[in-house]
Amino acid sequence: VQLQASGGGLVQAGGSLKLSCAASGRPFTTLAMGWFRQAPGKERDFVADISWNGARTYYADSVQGRFTISRDDAKNTVYLQMNSLKPEDTAVYYCAADLGGWGGGEINDYDFWGQGTLVTVSS
Repeated sequence: VQLQASGGGLVQAGGSLKLSCAASGRPFTTLAMGWFRQAPGKERDFVADISWNGARTYYADSVQGRFTISRDDAKNTVYLQMNSLKPEDTAVYYCAADLGGWGGGEINDYDFWGQGTLVTVSS
């Protein structure tokens, strides 16, 4: 599976960004998809995931109510809508795919990773 993330950039605190991750190489409808992020000098942390059928989503406490994960199976793409951004949301954001279909909150739950897209939130 190849994953291509895009949509990062520089935004002021309180603003919004929408990240996209296009997948290829496997039937998209069999994949659970997740977003993680890694701030400078820190570990890669779970942000959100969505199951293969879109029926289940899960969010980290730090983004609950501000971020929304969604998927468009016709476009083989998963999205992360980020609202009310804070400086502490600054990080490289990575999308990931789980062949098992259900995702999870751990790095080891995923089989494939995209290259990352940088989000910078200024105060």
